[in-house]
Amino acid sequence: MSVVAAYTPDKYGRAALTHATAAARDSGTRLVIVNATRGDSYVDTHFAADEEVEAVRSTLTGEGLDVAVRHDVVPDIADAVLAAAEEEQATLIVVGVRHRSPVGKLLLGSITQRVILDAPCPVLAVKPER
Repeated sequence: MSVVAAYTPDKYGRAALTHATAAARDSGTRLVIVNATRGDSYVDTHFAADEEVEAVRSTLTGEGLDVAVRHDVVPDIADAVLAAAEEEQATLIVVGVRHRSPVGKLLLGSITQRVILDAPCPVLAVKPER
């Protein structure tokens, strides 16, 4: 049993991580942090540096949490989150949500939408505090 956090190194990912950490702590379950990229661009601002991911893992482990990190280049980010949830028998997936323009919604697939619709467990969609 676990809680999966779809993590990005920005305010949306930090909001997801904060809520997922609280849920894992409250339920006494493992926290699985998923930070993935398709690797199809030179710079992916949603893919954390190795040092940042290790710092997050180290901090949370130091707080007594059982933490696993999946920090990979994958063909599909939503599939990576969903696979982690399946493999880790997640009881909850936490994702950060951001505003997108109507054109952005039309042209770009939504990772969050796919996770919400295809998840094997409840999904908590959170936004950063103002």
